[in-house]
Amino acid sequence: MNRKDREISDLRIIEEILCKSKVLRLALCNNNFPYIVPLNFGYKDNHIYIHSSKKGMKIDMLKKNNNVAFEVDTNHELLISDKACGYSMKYESVIGFGKAFLIENNEEKKEALDIIMSHYAKGNFDYSLDEINRISIIRIDIDSMSGKKS
Repeated sequence: MNRKDREISDLRIIEEILCKSKVLRLALCNNNFPYIVPLNFGYKDNHIYIHSSKKGMKIDMLKKNNNVAFEVDTNHELLISDKACGYSMKYESVIGFGKAFLIENNEEKKEALDIIMSHYAKGNFDYSLDEINRISIIRIDIDSMSGKKS
């Protein structure tokens, strides 16, 4: 990281940023073709969970190359200045790297859906077998992540 004064290395704080963030951007690459997509997500125990359609570019790319990167950010505030180059932005962000896997087991899919739903809402969640069978769940096993704050 270029600006060590902005680096966050404390895992507890990094996880707090993940929990506050509402959108995760997932980066994939296949045959030198980069692709990034904003997604809803859940985080638990060094894993990120994402639900998806069973078909599409994201799934096709993951099946060919499961190396991924991700980014979240939160607590944005524009800092205004009298000079154009004096403007700045307050924020907290996390960038990470890992490997993505498709979860096939219905019980594991239900647990992952609970993690995703719990990121956005409180309560107990029910899913029909048809709903569970209709979707893909992607689990990202995180290899590394770091945070930044300005």
